Amino acid sequence: MKGNKILVVDFGGQYARMIARRIRDLGVYAEVVTNDFEISKFAKEDVIGIIFSGGPASTIAEDAPMIDPEIFKIEKPILGICYGMQLIAKFLPGGGVKPSDKKEFGRAQLELLDKDDKLFSVLDYFTVDNKLSVWMSHGDSVVELPTGFKKLASTENTPIAAFGSSELSIYGVQFHPEVEHTTGGKELLKRFVFAICDAEKNWTLEEIVDEKVAEIRNLVQEDSNVVLGLSGGVDSSVAAALIDKAIGSRLHCIFVDHGLLRYKESEQVQKYFSENFSINLHAVDAVDRFLEELKGVTDPEEKRKIIGHEFIKVFEDKAIEIDGVTHLAQGTIYSDVIESGDSKNSVTIKSHHNVGGLPDEMELKLLEPLRDLFKDEVREIGSLLGLPDELVWRQPFPGPGLGIRIIGDITAEKLDILRKADYIFREELSKSDVADKVWQSFAVLPDIKSVGVMGDERTYGYPIILRAVSSIDAMTADWVRIPGETLDLISRRIVNEVEKVNRVAYDITSKPPATIEWE
Repeated sequence: MKGNKILVVDFGGQYARMIARRIRDLGVYAEVVTNDFEISKFAKEDVIGIIFSGGPASTIAEDAPMIDPEIFKIEKPILGICYGMQLIAKFLPGGGVKPSDKKEFGRAQLELLDKDDKLFSVLDYFTVDNKLSVWMSHGDSVVELPTGFKKLASTENTPIAAFGSSELSIYGVQFHPEVEHTTGGKELLKRFVFAICDAEKNWTLEEIVDEKVAEIRNLVQEDSNVVLGLSGGVDSSVAAALIDKAIGSRLHCIFVDHGLLRYKESEQVQKYFSENFSINLHAVDAVDRFLEELKGVTDPEEKRKIIGHEFIKVFEDKAIEIDGVTHLAQGTIYSDVIESGDSKNSVTIKSHHNVGGLPDEMELKLLEPLRDLFKDEVREIGSLLGLPDELVWRQPFPGPGLGIRIIGDITAEKLDILRKADYIFREELSKSDVADKVWQSFAVLPDIKSVGVMGDERTYGYPIILRAVSSIDAMTADWVRIPGETLDLISRRIVNEVEKVNRVAYDITSKPPATIEWE
């Protein structure tokens, strides 16, 4: 994309790739690079703007990831987000950063201080009483403006929540415009890309599909076959459709029933793909095998890794029966990679079974065509490839399945309890007025019991925790406001119909600070 590239410098934040995704949404090519990227490449004519991402470190720390200060001399527009804003203040004369007296995580009310600024004027449209809701996640704050910069916005706890220099075309925002929960965030990025960087639209999802298909054909030789772990979820299904487009009948999909699936899900997945797709589908019953490996395991990271390792073993065992298999394909998407700590500056939030659970040595080569794409992008590609809406818009379901929705050790009895409660919750929620707002809904079985009373007798049973969130890309999420009467019906059904359950609770925590899943 000559003369029309936005670079996103990754400082280890969860959202570096999401920033690039948002820019690509605008029809402009964005590329993610590490903070030690060769500075001369920044000065190339095809780079028209630079975005510094957030990050988990503190710019005050001695070992914090830095940037070559020469970047401020190449006269390209720069937007610093969160850690990136603090980095600008640290490097430019006059700026200063200190630990915040009050940290901010989640929603905050942003007050605009300069509605005429070239970048920030776009946000005025979204304000109510000169304020709008933004998403914060920081422990340090900018306390001194760089020389020549103006303060553009503030919050109750952060006096300098945004600054900028229209002359230098350098801006910093403490909040995250790239996440769905920042009002007007997309418009702010759009303004930076087109009004500040003077970009042109020339990037489409169709190009991504063509690029991925060519990439797969290049990686998989004509006499080779590929096995793919098909769960029936969006990610693995789109990966299957993409690989099928590239190599056709040389793709063999393996569906593993590991005993950690939802109510009747094994039968439904096999029936759906057998009737609607002309692929080589191999079903493997590995219930006893997985439960034996997971017996007595309570640590969530160990669970995920055991499940990941066992998946690979099952795939390799099955692949032996298929001639010429050289690659194992997975539906790994970028939110999986981010939370598993992919960047050299990032931290691990939780290992995803198809990322953190992979063994160091594998007999098969790994093929992950969706690894750099987010959930919403994957859904759009699924539609482009002709997958039906009922599959493309299916709720996400984690690879480790119910194994990470049972807190503590996993047993057949607990799986049966959770399956029934989860089914009731999702069934009733699908009939409610908020069904179209739900990105993901599920039940959790914690490793505790509580006292209850049924039929005038004392009980000592499990509680069930319900979780329903709204999201676009799984990087941020908010809890769904389920009507009280719906929650009441769900609670009564679960307690009455599921043995050994005597209490129901509803999780009303956003992401961040929580994750969507409990483990």
